[in-house]
Amino acid sequence: MNDLKTETPLQTLLATAYNDYEKKLNLHAFFKVNDQATSEDLVQATFMRTWIYLVKKGKIDAMKAFLYHALNGLIVDEYRKRKTVSLDAMSENGFEPRAAGSERFLNFLDGKSALTLIDRLPEKYKKVMQMRFVRDLSPKEISLITGQSKNAIAVQIHRGIGKLKLLHEKGVNAVPVDA
Repeated sequence: MNDLKTETPLQTLLATAYNDYEKKLNLHAFFKVNDQATSEDLVQATFMRTWIYLVKKGKIDAMKAFLYHALNGLIVDEYRKRKTVSLDAMSENGFEPRAAGSERFLNFLDGKSALTLIDRLPEKYKKVMQMRFVRDLSPKEISLITGQSKNAIAVQIHRGIGKLKLLHEKGVNAVPVDA
């Protein structure tokens, strides 16, 4: 019988990754699917797939990037199978909408306005800014994903922040900043 107190290196690796990234992965998934239970399920499935990959002797160079990549694949699968349900049908089944706390709502609005500004950036900066500030990837991880140098990524992030400041000063409804 296995002793439950001794952990293998793979278990330690996955437990560390879970402790480090679970909350951020949940936030990312919730932002994409807008359902807390579904986002938690997707994150758990991400860690299960990662465990299976590790057990099959898979090699992971950047755990954070690997987890986000696996989670995004699951989110895409979720979108593909999602069916829309009308509010009337939900009400008939006993669903009653309730108001969220005002602080949480204001944080949501602040995040939405920041994302609106990022969406108005030129494509060159938008992609890097989303990876950096929405997915919370480091410049090194972004460079691994995009194939660009870490220095080029840092420059794009710096310039993107400058363009975001310009957009913020002009207002959310401003015309997109040119490249």
